[in-house]
Amino acid sequence: MTQRKKILNDPIYGFITVPTGLLPLIDHPWFQRLRYIKQLGLSHLVYPGALHTRFHHALGAMHLMGEAVEVLRGKGHPITEEEAQGAAIAILLHDIGHGPFSHALETSIVQGIGHEEVSALVMDALNAELGGTLDLGLAIFRDTYPKHFLHQLVSSQLDVDRMDYLNRDSFYTGVSEGVIGGDRIIKMLEVESDRLVVEEKAIYSIEKFLVARRLMYWQVYLHKTVVSAEVMLVEALKRARNLVMDGQVVFGSPPLLRFLSAPHDRASFRDRAVLTDFLKLDDHDIMGAVKVWAGHADKALSTICSDLVERRTFRIRLQDKQWPADKQQALRDAVAKALSIPLEQAAHFVLTDRIVNNAYDPTQDRIELLYKDGRLRDIAEASDTLGIQALARPVEKWYLAWPRWLV
Repeated sequence: MTQRKKILNDPIYGFITVPTGLLPLIDHPWFQRLRYIKQLGLSHLVYPGALHTRFHHALGAMHLMGEAVEVLRGKGHPITEEEAQGAAIAILLHDIGHGPFSHALETSIVQGIGHEEVSALVMDALNAELGGTLDLGLAIFRDTYPKHFLHQLVSSQLDVDRMDYLNRDSFYTGVSEGVIGGDRIIKMLEVESDRLVVEEKAIYSIEKFLVARRLMYWQVYLHKTVVSAEVMLVEALKRARNLVMDGQVVFGSPPLLRFLSAPHDRASFRDRAVLTDFLKLDDHDIMGAVKVWAGHADKALSTICSDLVERRTFRIRLQDKQWPADKQQALRDAVAKALSIPLEQAAHFVLTDRIVNNAYDPTQDRIELLYKDGRLRDIAEASDTLGIQALARPVEKWYLAWPRWLV
């Protein structure tokens, strides 16, 4: 493997380098597809600058992985070149299985399989195609490699994935509360008993990291208008799928029609043709179809899609408890009357569910501080900020969404 490296200009980190050995992976059509899948889905309807892609994010996370590896090497932890490249491969591929508007697809036209499982299938297919050169990277990704801390750099509560997306999403949305001290956190990383920890003097940077994550969830990822737009897209896809299954003609690209015309679950994705078609889908397939569906003869489908395209997002209200059934029924009755559609179709327009903001879960892979005397303490216990202890408890809210044209 040659040592020549490619240089890319990233708006967050400046010039970053990509080892030539990773270029065949980055240049693969399945990875290049990430250029056409926005990182924040429909968040640009609230934050106009939120148009960055999962391709940006994967490369940024790869850069942070390289920085973290160098810091740990400098502190005396042996990491070979092969292990460093394996960690870079693992983080490059961590989002490879995302579909366009992935959470919308996972609750509408794909059943029983999430993007994590799709990613695993894609990684195995890529590894076979590239002659087993991804073996070490996949072992690190799946936490089957002996050095557990390398997996934690890819997936934990303080991984380079989160460090990149918080700073990157903050930059493109303009939400300054999401800015974290990523450089300092990486400089403070340590390994103790094969676990990734941070030096005690990084406590305030970790506190800021957790607060930033909580605020970004409320202000961006779970912003009520973003939630409203996403549930509208889910219902549009569900309605289109119902029509196709009933034998009606609905516009769509060939890969999209495959998923609209038949149920696809975990077992079906083991068919290479199904997986290949899934990996042909990007934002253009979905939004191109939605624009055409806005003129469909079906009243329910056309109304949802035209409202979404023209940014007439559903009104949405949040509260701490479930919404009463009679309130939901009254809204469905009103929609059915306003559009002259059956009551079962009106259910596409009145939606309720819960959203959960859990910035830190100490029952999972904990964030631990390493003290000079060798002690380890969980951040929620070590922090003298009551807010950090509160962040260790999930906050649950229930939403109710309905068309804003309903008066």
